[in-house]
Formats: sequence, structure tokens, C-alpha cells
Amino acid sequence: MDAPKLTSTLDLVRWIGWAQRKAGEDWIRERELSHAQGFVLGYLVQNPGSIQRDIAEVSRTSAASVSSLLQGLERRGLVERRTQDGDDRSKRVHATEAGAELISGFEAAMAAADETILAPLDQDERATLHALLTKITAGLPEPSRS
Repeated sequence: MDAPKLTSTLDLVRWIGWAQRKAGEDWIRERELSHAQGFVLGYLVQNPGSIQRDIAEVSRTSAASVSSLLQGLERRGLVERRTQDGDDRSKRVHATEAGAELISGFEAAMAAADETILAPLDQDERATLHALLTKITAGLPEPSRS
């Protein structure tokens, strides 16, 4: 199969983004997680004790979807819901030690993927690319999940 004919600069930038995303998805899939499960598990490692509403907001999904996703992670022993101060209506969600261990190393894996993507460039070329992309993004709104 021939490589796609990408001619515009932004087509090439999207291709790089696709390569990064694929590396992340492959890493997550190797751990038998969906993209959403990997995201939520990572979020809970960084934000222990979150409530489902917060998880729904940050993952931009419904409360029902989050509940189902958490049930799957609970069945695998990767997260647990704990009541707060004996109030059964207020449950906080935590990644378990097994959940945190399962996704540890993601940042290192993504750094290695970035290094593979940038491997054809020497240090001067990398610095030039970085400077040019910084110049372009300086006028853009910052990315957000909202």
C-alpha cells in the first residue's frame, strides 16, 4: 500500500499527531484498556478521590457512561469507590495500586514515541522546528477539553 500523498504543511502536522496518538492507543491497548479507560485511570492517579461528575466533565461524557466505565475498571480491581465520612451518597473514586501500576510508564512511552518521530532531525533542526511551531501556536487559543 502506498503512503498517503500529503502535500500541505498542516496535513503533515496532522500525520505527526496521528503517529503520536497511535503510539498512545497501542500502549493502552496492550494493557487491555480502551482509550476512555486509560484516560480515566490516568486522571484518577493524578486526581485521587474524584467524584463521578468531575470525571464525566473532564472526559466530556455522560454520568451514565462514566458509571459503566468505572464498573468495568472496578471488576478488574483497577479502581474503587469509597464513601466519604460514612455518607453512602457521596462516593469518591480512587485508582487502586494495581490500576496505578498498570498505567505507570505512559509518559516514558510517549517520550520514546516522540523521540522516534523526531529521530530524522538533528538537534539544530529540532530547535528550528520547535521555534517555528512555537511562533505559530503563540497566536492560537490554548487547547482545552471543553
